[in-house]
Amino acid sequence: MREIAKLAGVLFVITALAAVILGFTNIATAEKIEAQVEQENLEARQEALPIADTFEEVTDSEVDNALKTPDFSSITEVYVGKKGEEIVGYTLKSTPAGYGGEVVLITGISVEGKVTGIKVVSHQETPGLGANATNPEFQNKYIDKSIDQPLAVVKTAPSKDNEIEAITGATITSSAVTTGVNTSIDLYHQYLK
Repeated sequence: MREIAKLAGVLFVITALAAVILGFTNIATAEKIEAQVEQENLEARQEALPIADTFEEVTDSEVDNALKTPDFSSITEVYVGKKGEEIVGYTLKSTPAGYGGEVVLITGISVEGKVTGIKVVSHQETPGLGANATNPEFQNKYIDKSIDQPLAVVKTAPSKDNEIEAITGATITSSAVTTGVNTSIDLYHQYLK
């Protein structure tokens, strides 16, 4: 019985020491991780709205209240893009549900009423299928699409300007990305335009 208590005590000390070390490691790296995430988000915003030089988070109370509604709950952040002092567009981060989980994407919309680009920031989609949403060939299909009408996913070659051809074998992921873009367009029309 004493040996079991002694082993349990040793195991407790080792576990406690490991927890303390992990805690200090977390504290030491938290700022660097946060800075890296912010840098990745900035690069994604620049990719989605390349005509902008700077980005400022939109803190308008009307937009904040809209993000709390069921219609726009998948939008997690809104930034205004500027070139100098002139507003050239907006970037909106959304998290629509894909096949494997949330697809996090940033949509760029110009003040001229066009999608300037999208960037899939993260996803949990199937490798080789839904994961192809990160490929430039798919993301570039959204560039210069008008925001006058909702975008639609089709399985064949698009015949209309508002159609996006789905990724082969990943229609759910393609629809999720398009839903995120359409939700961003809706918010733009209602609160940012």
